[in-house]
Amino acid sequence: MQLENKVAIVTGAASGMGKEIAVLYAKEGAKVVAADINKEGVEETVNLITESGGQAVATQVDLADKVQAESMIDLAVDTYGTLDILVNNAGIMDAFEPVGDISDEKWDLLFNINTKSVMYTMRKALPVFLEKKQGVIVNVASTGGISGAHAGAAYGASKHAVVGLTKNTAYMYANEGIRCNAIAPGGVATNITANLKQPNMFGLEKIKKTTSVMPRVGSSEEIAKVALFLATDQSSFVNGVVLAADAGWTAAF
Repeated sequence: MQLENKVAIVTGAASGMGKEIAVLYAKEGAKVVAADINKEGVEETVNLITESGGQAVATQVDLADKVQAESMIDLAVDTYGTLDILVNNAGIMDAFEPVGDISDEKWDLLFNINTKSVMYTMRKALPVFLEKKQGVIVNVASTGGISGAHAGAAYGASKHAVVGLTKNTAYMYANEGIRCNAIAPGGVATNITANLKQPNMFGLEKIKKTTSVMPRVGSSEEIAKVALFLATDQSSFVNGVVLAADAGWTAAF
């Protein structure tokens, strides 16, 4: 098992990519703290893990709240004694609004969940990693974080910020035994757009031009395999990388 005796936190673990990452990590021997604002969903994920013989605990967390985000790190250390891997997967989508149509409230919401929460958890985890000179951070960004044509202004900006934070952290702590990489998933079959009731039609029409050349939609299981690679010693020389997992979508631009 590639993650035997490792302790991992996976956010957004109630469904989609986060769920599959948590399940695969546990299958590979990790002790998992599965976190999500969806209490029932994250408990279902943990039940799936424990029923298969894995180790996991569930925690309901609003990651936009600094206190709750930081308490998640404390929970991992209190429960399992340490923390080895932090996967920042939780995120929400915009409605494809261009900058001229985005509201202050929507902008703040996207940045609070998609970006500030990543900073909160990384900042809190770093003392644990620095003390033992070892730690892995896997941030789930997006192809929207490396292209301006895959989402709206708020989502794209928030994910570009995650990319910048990932690269800066990798560089700053490379000599401290800490690796920080990001995954940039393309179109993946998840429920991230479940609450998208009224898309911005101007933005949606623009996005259609790029989605028309998407080779295919991926699965959460495929992204989980990438997250596993980045968490293991198989990627020991990989640091500060934004790995596009998109079937070649961004290769078209």
